[in-house]
Amino acid sequence: MKALLVAINAKYIHSNLAIFSLYKYAEKYKDNLAFVEYTINQYADDILMDLYKKQPDMVAFSCYIWNIEMVMQISKELKKICPKVKIWMGGPEVSYEVKKFMEKNSYVDGVIVGEGEQTFLELMSYYVDEKDKLEDISGIAYRDQNEITMTKPRFPMDLSEIPFPYEDMDYLEHKIVYYETSRGCPFSCSYCLSSIEKGVRLRKLDLVFKELQFFLDHKISQVKFIDRTFNCNHNHAMAIWQYILEHDNGITNFHFEISADLLRGDELELLKKMRVGLVQLEIGVQSTNPKTIEAIHRTMDLEKLKNAVALVKSFGNIHQHLDLIAGLPYEDYASFQKSFDDVYAMKPDQLQLGFLKVLKGSRMHEEKEEHGVKYKSYAPYEVLVTKWLPFEDVLRLKRVEDMVEVYYNSGQFAHTLPFLMHFYDSPFTFYQEIGDYYEEHGQIGIRYTRIARYDILLEFVKKKMPDLVEPLKEIMTYDVYLRENIKSRPDFASDIENYKNPYHKFYADCEEKNKNGIENVLSGYGQYQVRHMARMTHIEHFNFDLKELENNGTMISKDYHVLFDYQNMHPLRMEAATYDIEIDG
Repeated sequence: MKALLVAINAKYIHSNLAIFSLYKYAEKYKDNLAFVEYTINQYADDILMDLYKKQPDMVAFSCYIWNIEMVMQISKELKKICPKVKIWMGGPEVSYEVKKFMEKNSYVDGVIVGEGEQTFLELMSYYVDEKDKLEDISGIAYRDQNEITMTKPRFPMDLSEIPFPYEDMDYLEHKIVYYETSRGCPFSCSYCLSSIEKGVRLRKLDLVFKELQFFLDHKISQVKFIDRTFNCNHNHAMAIWQYILEHDNGITNFHFEISADLLRGDELELLKKMRVGLVQLEIGVQSTNPKTIEAIHRTMDLEKLKNAVALVKSFGNIHQHLDLIAGLPYEDYASFQKSFDDVYAMKPDQLQLGFLKVLKGSRMHEEKEEHGVKYKSYAPYEVLVTKWLPFEDVLRLKRVEDMVEVYYNSGQFAHTLPFLMHFYDSPFTFYQEIGDYYEEHGQIGIRYTRIARYDILLEFVKKKMPDLVEPLKEIMTYDVYLRENIKSRPDFASDIENYKNPYHKFYADCEEKNKNGIENVLSGYGQYQVRHMARMTHIEHFNFDLKELENNGTMISKDYHVLFDYQNMHPLRMEAATYDIEIDG
């Protein structure tokens, strides 16, 4: 008997913790069991052919909103070409309305409902040892000819009894590694499935420390904790953060999803000590409308959250990712604009503008009629309209989302955007207007180059605020070279041909000073000659005081030169170190 665990991930860099965990828990059957990972970007036919070549007797698919359509398509065809294969499914996308799901999809032989490790082990025993009966396995639904039977629910497991799922880290090279130290959530947010399980189960810290050290020893680039509210238990969070601080390998980044308003003073002091880039935080704000927060049964102290985010930002060592959800109850277009502006003012490193997904099993699914929520009938079940938000507004918010991704979350307009915001009462209005501009010119959905995005922004400003064009060109030039010493100079950058010889002289002077041990801005380049220094850095001439442009929106003339040092990139922002320098001539 040969069983196969199958994951279809959203991206190549993702991995699937569920199949690793099930595989490890059922390790006694490893001679009969294998796993395989694909992505939704592959052709379904290629995945189907690969599964056929493996000739499994049983296939278990890991099902989520991002892969369910492809899973169903592939499994249906697999049953046609391998009619004897037993097709099982598990995961949040199939754990609710199970009978209805199986009645609709006759080729599915069974579903693992909810937590799957012990259930899958018993399922393997049934198929391999042929001793147990399906009816004796808790937490499943199965097809017995034309009848669908659901067994009794399985009790939640002791999280510390689940073995560590990872061994071969070469397989996971260049991928995000997912890890969990808790299951459940103390909150009751109506849009989230994690709120269904009351209470939080924690993994024992002595196990966690050993497993963290495993990641550190293997120099994994990123470990993403899937704990729903990592800092809901103060002692647990403090112990883990203390461990990664004390055992930092200088490489691994740890990602945590937290509630910022729960952060205590000692936690903040600990976070302050972290290496730049050691930790990143994802913080779900979702809305700043008090009535909305109440309606979704969320617990949040907005002022505490703002203060915590501001304090963490002042540390300068931690990437913060803040989330908003459009389409929640009582959130109309104007209300969402306020929520957006409130979160934008917190200056997150990334601002995720998402849309409500009405998940089967969630409280929001039960309350959809009450709130007039209509959503797509296929995954990811995204909101279309609510009592407060017509579809026309959803479309406009989609454009805002696109523009936030392009101009804010890319990090490529880090100084340009603050300058432009001085001329808008609301940041949201800027993203709305440039989104409308893209729509009017048929530019939505086109994959433009980085420089083309700058050019479009410049044309937009020419039309809206022509007086800002010249300073905008300069601050955009600064942003361009801040990230990369590009080979082709952008058209909007000023001509620096007259500075070619003075710049060469500057590098020659630095080379001479380095030979004589004299401190200078390029002292770290002591082993390099002039031509190498010029390739590894860039010098740009400016006519405006860029700090005044960014901080105050004030256009003050200033004739000076900036050196961009690409050997010294900021590890968090990936920006070159910059120095104002004197140039003769």
